[in-house]
Amino acid sequence: MSCKTENKKEAEPAPVTVKKYEPNWESIKANYKDPVWFNNQKFGIFIHWGAYSVPAFGSEWYPRQMYMDTATFSAQLKLGKKGPNDTYLHHKKKWGDQKEFGYKDFIPMFKAEKFNAKDWIDLFKKSGAKYVIPVADHHDGFAMYKSNTTRWNAFDMGPKRDVLGELFKEGRQQGLIMGASSHYAFNWSFYNKKDKFDTTDPEFSDLYSTKGKNLEEPVSAEFKQKWWDRTVDLIDNYQPDILWFDFYLDTPDFADLRPKLAAYYYNKGLEWGKEVVINDKNFDHEAFPEGTVIYDLERGKLPGIRKLPWQTDTSIGKNSWSYVTDWDSKTANQLIDDLVDIVSKNGNLLLNVGPKADGTIPDDQKEILLQIGDWLAINGEAIYDTKYWRTFGEGPTEVKKGHHSEGQNKDFTGQDIRFTQKDGKLYAIMMAWPEGDNVVIKSITSNDEKIKEIRMLGSTEKIVWKQDKSGLTVTMPKDKPGDFAYTLELSL
Repeated sequence: MSCKTENKKEAEPAPVTVKKYEPNWESIKANYKDPVWFNNQKFGIFIHWGAYSVPAFGSEWYPRQMYMDTATFSAQLKLGKKGPNDTYLHHKKKWGDQKEFGYKDFIPMFKAEKFNAKDWIDLFKKSGAKYVIPVADHHDGFAMYKSNTTRWNAFDMGPKRDVLGELFKEGRQQGLIMGASSHYAFNWSFYNKKDKFDTTDPEFSDLYSTKGKNLEEPVSAEFKQKWWDRTVDLIDNYQPDILWFDFYLDTPDFADLRPKLAAYYYNKGLEWGKEVVINDKNFDHEAFPEGTVIYDLERGKLPGIRKLPWQTDTSIGKNSWSYVTDWDSKTANQLIDDLVDIVSKNGNLLLNVGPKADGTIPDDQKEILLQIGDWLAINGEAIYDTKYWRTFGEGPTEVKKGHHSEGQNKDFTGQDIRFTQKDGKLYAIMMAWPEGDNVVIKSITSNDEKIKEIRMLGSTEKIVWKQDKSGLTVTMPKDKPGDFAYTLELSL
């Protein structure tokens, strides 16, 4: 379905500073400014859901790894583990030979019979999320929307529903900001091509791509045009507020399309009367010049403040983005601490859920989202619409930098404190309940800001405190107002 009608009704006055973006970085850098609205939202939901949810094994890379028969190659085509991939062996044992039962054969099994957009959006609202980014196109080539450019789409196959359109309509009706992600560029190199697989069958080249058997074959002009047409179709028909791109768009083969895409989308935003956002990883180099998009880090954070807005995308699942039967969830405590740490450094958290193939969100993921929502109901004023302070925080626990670095991070302690500010208030958020009766905040001495009053969000107890040259000493309330990070509101 098209969401044009709904968007027109909600349209805000168009920015007047730019008449039109030209498809070159000079024009875009001179005119584009990161929208303030994005930086204010702080917390969003990502959704990895597709035909790969049917086998529910390994990860959302099942369609790639089910064809890795002699070795596993990384996204950058680097040789990893030699020998057949576990997913290859699993598929052959459970589903049969990859020539007879290929990835395409999961699509009719992907029925989404229990999918209800309202139930999902209700849950995301309760979690405290302000924006939602469903995966529209993953590497597998199956579009989760009513596509005008490919027969392999959820409206014509599988669920036979416009999944993205239903979520956009419901999300916007409930006041959420709606975006879409495209991972489709990597479809070119996603599938291993051998005659013993169905991936070389010309009948299915519009799903598996027209790339030949050479792993290093450059992206063809035909595929690039297909990527362009598919992306423009997504933009025009759904008018996403946020367009999130995965890593392969950052490769040299797509260099000519990046400024063209940014100009097209930003000009569409002007036409629609709203500021729009591109998220990109700039994975191994600055594919999009700084300041032309909002930088996104996959499963990683920054060690300090970045004055330009940025975002971490990560999953509730430690081991997968899509639902798998051995899904291993992080705890609400870990995720809330991540949110606080990221926001203190001027970032947003985009947190992924992995629904089952039938369209239900597993109970353990639901429970974590509701716990985050309960925390934000008390502490949200220290998160939403806040700005970073002169220092992001203090404490002994260091944060590793970069993509895929989250597994190296240690849990935070009661001595780890993060700061945000808003409307004359400074918020000191303790990542855990401190040991003993007092906490000393060394960043706020009597030589710094003068404190008028302190309260703990969620508590009615009177807070006793003193401020001297060594810092701000706060006596903790007798009762904890919750189970996770604790916020002191300081009136300056």
